[in-house]
Amino acid sequence: MTTAQTPELDVQPSPLALLLLGREADPKSERGVECPGDLPSPSDPDLVARARAAKEKLGDKVFVLGHHYQRDEVIQFADVTGDSFKLARDAAARPEAEYIVFCGVHFMAESADILTSDDQKVVLPDLAAGCSMADMATAEQVAECWDVLTEAGIAEQVVPVSYMNSSADIKAFTGKHGGTICTSSNAERALEWAFEQGEKVLFLPDQHLGRNTAVRDMGMSLEDCVLYNPHKPNGGLTVEQLRAAKMILWRGHCSVHGRFSLDSVDDVRERIPGVNVLVHPECRHEVVAAADYVGSTEYIIKALEAAPAGSKWAIGTELNLVRRLANRFAPEGKEIVFLDKTVCFCSTMNRIDLPHLVWTLESLAEGTLVNRIQVDQETEAFAKLALERMLALP
Repeated sequence: MTTAQTPELDVQPSPLALLLLGREADPKSERGVECPGDLPSPSDPDLVARARAAKEKLGDKVFVLGHHYQRDEVIQFADVTGDSFKLARDAAARPEAEYIVFCGVHFMAESADILTSDDQKVVLPDLAAGCSMADMATAEQVAECWDVLTEAGIAEQVVPVSYMNSSADIKAFTGKHGGTICTSSNAERALEWAFEQGEKVLFLPDQHLGRNTAVRDMGMSLEDCVLYNPHKPNGGLTVEQLRAAKMILWRGHCSVHGRFSLDSVDDVRERIPGVNVLVHPECRHEVVAAADYVGSTEYIIKALEAAPAGSKWAIGTELNLVRRLANRFAPEGKEIVFLDKTVCFCSTMNRIDLPHLVWTLESLAEGTLVNRIQVDQETEAFAKLALERMLALP
């Protein structure tokens, strides 16, 4: 667990709050959250000057990380941009920086704290910037799942593989039980390694990345995969189903990537003849199967960089990034559109706004440490073990 948490409130969470936390199911979809719509208007220009002044005052003491899904007004102050794992490694490579300001979400800041030195302090500008996917697998739920696997007599055959988009607690569970972490770029290699260690994989917490990697990339069948639902007794599965499965997929998903549908693909092909459909592997299996190209955030960026002038692309990933890429490559004659007709940003990523960043930088410049994310030593040790197994993959 992390030591920086918002205060506990003596209230009963609403059904919507439980849904956002992944503790309840949406029977009609897998979207997880409703689309927040348009972003608010840009912040007061004075905030830009204040952020710049505070950052200059801090100098080399601060290192600002900006995830690709952050809004433009925040990303302009990032020293480096990238996906969550790249950013965590970038932070570890800057030991002279006393403060690591992570413009992303909670699990990313945890990963940065795990990989950086004890002298460095990781800060998240808004503690409410969580991740609906990461919140869909809690330590208690996963421990209960392992008990189910033990009672089924298969736990010794199961190797856990956890997506980078998971909490420090889940990474620690993975390390403690002989498993590894994966990213969307190396999920196939991580699964290959896992099947060299055991006969089955428990894939946490994103069912779609696990299913797509197993079926699309490794040639398994959909029948080789079962879906473990932590809200149902025994995960909603029989002992026979668990024993027959190769991939035990956790019932989690990304609230943004999960909203893309096969209708989205069909519609964009009808609207834009000759369009190339490029999607993230966190999308549903039927969307990935219908796409022309599938890959991580970094893959998407590189594919568009290499695309010929005049080519047309529909991108199935977070809208802040898609819009930024569309603007970047428009001068080259590349037409880039969002795969879904409905405008939808990642609502939790967008909690990191310019006012929060200014408050953070000015507080640090005044010598006040705010919103520190610190993983306890035992959790860090086991989580780092799982991450080191991933780093050792060829």
